[in-house]
Amino acid sequence: MKIYDSKTAPNPRRVRIFLAEKGVQVPYEEVDIVNAVNRSPEFRRKNPMGTVPVLELDDGTCIAESVAICRYFEELYPTPPLMGVDARDKAIVEMWQRRMEFELLWPIANAFRHRHEFFKGRIPQVPEFAEVSRQTAERNLSWLNEVLADRPFIAGERYTIADITALCAIDFGRVSKIRIQPEQTHLARWYEAVSTRPSAKA
Repeated sequence: MKIYDSKTAPNPRRVRIFLAEKGVQVPYEEVDIVNAVNRSPEFRRKNPMGTVPVLELDDGTCIAESVAICRYFEELYPTPPLMGVDARDKAIVEMWQRRMEFELLWPIANAFRHRHEFFKGRIPQVPEFAEVSRQTAERNLSWLNEVLADRPFIAGERYTIADITALCAIDFGRVSKIRIQPEQTHLARWYEAVSTRPSAKA
């Protein structure tokens, strides 16, 4: 098996961090997204959406979408648990994972996609939406700071995929000048803890 990767994009990084936490090693093949290799007919046969990452299994099966890839490896390597340990816990982790995607990663991604030169001519850009997305992300960082006032990690007492998604989102936000503010002390404490884990360098 191997994973089609991109070192500069936040979603492939989510998978790399997840696997690093698991201690699982998988070969990676870098995809040149700058030159739109991911949009080529050959790559679209692996993933019609033309996005990375993509996990290609030995039997030729291709699994796209970061969380789907993480789910595959969670089932194969349940320890340490990054997606919950029982029905209640799995539901709570999934709830926070989805919130980190919808309320943090997507606004930050859209602030980039709808304004940055990288996407010029690739998608219809709406600069006004970029600004709305930036403001949404900043409000949600303030909300997440409040969430973290009474817990060490986003989904509770244990590091999970929700923390991975939030870390990748916040780091990607630097490109659009979306940052943790000095008064967001709970968020800063959490960020220090998760960004200094060895897996964060994956």
